[in-house]
Formats: sequence, structure tokens, C-alpha cells
Amino acid sequence: MRIYNLFPLLAGKCGDWHDHIERAAEMGFDWIFVNAVQRPGRSGSLYSIGDYFSVNPLLIDEASSPSPEQQLRGMVEFAQAKGLRVMVDLVINHCAADSDLLRQHPEWFQRRPDGRVVHPHCNEDGKQVVWRDLARFDHRHTSDRQGLYRYFHAVTEYLVQLGFEGFRCDAAYQIPARLWQRLIQDIKQSYPGTLFVAETLGCTPDRTRRTAQAGFDYIFNSSKWWDYSSPWLMEQYNLTRESAPSIGFPESHDTPRLFREMHGSPEAMKQRYLFTALFSSGVMMPIGFEFGFSQPLHVVKTRPGDWEQPALDLREFIRNVNAIKQRYRTFQHDCPTEVLGHENPAILVLWKACAAFSEEALIILNKDPWHHQHFYCERLDTLVQAGKPLLDVSPEYALDYLPAPFTYDLRPGQAFVMVTHRDL
Repeated sequence: MRIYNLFPLLAGKCGDWHDHIERAAEMGFDWIFVNAVQRPGRSGSLYSIGDYFSVNPLLIDEASSPSPEQQLRGMVEFAQAKGLRVMVDLVINHCAADSDLLRQHPEWFQRRPDGRVVHPHCNEDGKQVVWRDLARFDHRHTSDRQGLYRYFHAVTEYLVQLGFEGFRCDAAYQIPARLWQRLIQDIKQSYPGTLFVAETLGCTPDRTRRTAQAGFDYIFNSSKWWDYSSPWLMEQYNLTRESAPSIGFPESHDTPRLFREMHGSPEAMKQRYLFTALFSSGVMMPIGFEFGFSQPLHVVKTRPGDWEQPALDLREFIRNVNAIKQRYRTFQHDCPTEVLGHENPAILVLWKACAAFSEEALIILNKDPWHHQHFYCERLDTLVQAGKPLLDVSPEYALDYLPAPFTYDLRPGQAFVMVTHRDL
């Protein structure tokens, strides 16, 4: 999956999404991900859903004759005509605290001993953050488990009938695996080809693996936070990669913009996108990354007027990286991957091998986005197991000939991408 995150509050009314969808297609993405599209509660947060069977009014042109569902379905069909499948958030861990569901089905919600509804919370920098605009469903202990399941089966069907072919399952790890197993199986039986992606960020690898084994097609990984050196990413990757393939991202709607974090460095932007896209089975990139936007996306406050003047244009580079990912199977799987040692600690040498298709790859990446770094290897072919020569398919500065010994001063953040095949 090569996913372009079309953040709806920035993109505006769904009738205005055409240009964003066309740009995603031109950059080589094959999926569009739209954050939650249902009507929010009083807080206005995309993830505080007040009515699961109604479209967010901010996405609808009320002067248009088609119904809200027809307008949204029209944009999904437009994306499909451009060769893109469309996925959407499936939020069933919680709803808006002012939703009518709390009055209609009080037994569906977690309650404190004094009867008050439980609000989801997390620990952030040692402090507890409580989302008081949310009410948590009680999937484990509700007295009406069947009724709650049937409700969310109907919600999922409603979204499928709008044309969505995939779901990013928000806070998937907080919901019992048995519910996911049943829901995924039932939906796929009626709508074959529907994909389910588990949002598992912040989980331990064991919990991520247990969630993935409920039948999810993909999980998300934490490669965005890797420093290119610490062992934790490869440890997590090896613990979960056989349970479900993973999707990486250089930034998301929940993180600061990378362009601001990297103090406006185009080299750092390219470095992180290339690594993220080629490390994992899938990649997801939010709207505006390609233009170096600095203002973070906000699930309540963002509006189309927050569209920024482009600080740079990475579309060609992203298109080239996506083409590499599309062409070579090694970059489409969470396959055996190893960090190889090198005398220059500022150089990452990553080996990947796809056993099913006899492909191997080397990524030689300058970890330093600010300075040149020297790379030397007596013979590159000793770093792979293949008998055929390595081919440089790098998105920039590709070499027609790989000499032995191989010596090169990598530009700031630059990466070589090399592929080969093993003799059958």
C-alpha cells in the first residue's frame, strides 16, 4: 500500500478534492486515506463521532443537490477512476461524549463506580491526558454485546456502501481481538477484498502481534522515530513482521510536521521518505508533506484556509521512490532485513531479501542530512548473497557502473538503492 492521507479538514468540502486526488495519483500512490468522515459531536473533533450514520457537514456542499452520501461517494468513485482505492477511519473504541448513544444505550459504555462514563486517556511526557469529549465503549463487559456488535457491523457496512475499500482501525489494540476477528471475517465474507489496518502505535511488540493476529491485513510501525542506529526498531520489526505486514510514515496527522522538525531541510525530508517507503511493506504520507508544510494538522481546528505556500516541491522525488517500491518486490514485503556494520557510523547499510521472489536489496544511506559522508567498500557484492550484479536504481544520482572498490562521498541525506537477483 502506497497511501496518501487526504486530511479532510484541510482539503475542505469533498467536491474540492479532485486536485488532491490527481496529485496523489501522479506521485504514484495507489490508496487514498481519508480521516473520519462522520458527523462529530460538540467538540468538532474528527475522532469524537456524534452520529455514525451521517456525514460531517464541513465536508458537504449544502447548496448541491446530491445528498451528503452521494457527494462523498462521488469523490470515492473519482479516486477509483484514477486508479486509487480509498480507505477511511473506523472509530469504534469511543464516540462523542454528547452522542445520543449514551442516552439510547447506556449499557454500551464503560462506567466509573459512581456511574460516570469513562473518558479515554493516555500518558504523555509523564502527564495523564484525558479526552473529555470522548466516551469509551465497553466491548468486553457490556450486557448487550450482541447489540453493540450489530451496531458496528452496520456502521462498517455503511462506510463500505459509500465506496470505501479499506479501514484504518483507530486504537485497534484497545478492542478485544474476538470482536475484530468476527467483524473482519463477516465484512470480508460479504465484501471480499476489503482491507483492515490496525492502528497499534504505542503498543509493545507482543501486544501488536496479538492484535495483528485477529485478522488484520496491515499494522503501522514506528520507523518514523528511528534514529537509524538504535536496535529497538529492528527488534520490533522482527517480532511482528510474520504476523502482519507493516506501514511506515515520515509524519502523520498526530505528529509535528517533519519540515519544521528538520529546520527546513529538503535533504532530511527526502532521506526520511525514502527510508520509510522502502523499509516497510507499505507507506503513508499526509497531504502537504510534498510541499514542506510546517503547520501541523489538527483534528478540530484545521481548515482549508490553513493551506500553505509551498516551501519546496518533492513530488518528483516521491514519484521516483514510489516507482521503485512498485517495481521491486523486496520493498513490498516485511522481509528479512539486517543492519550491516560499517566503519563510518554516519552511514546506514541496510540489507533486505525477499525469499519468495529471489530479490535482494541494499540501501546505503547517509544518516547526516547536513554534511557529506564518505562510504567505502572493497566489494559491494560481498554484502549480498546473490550471484548476479547489483543494479543502482536510486531515485537520484544513480550510477551506471559500480566499481570495485566502491568509494563515494554521499551528499547530505543521500541514499543509494541497489537491487539484485539470486540465481535460481
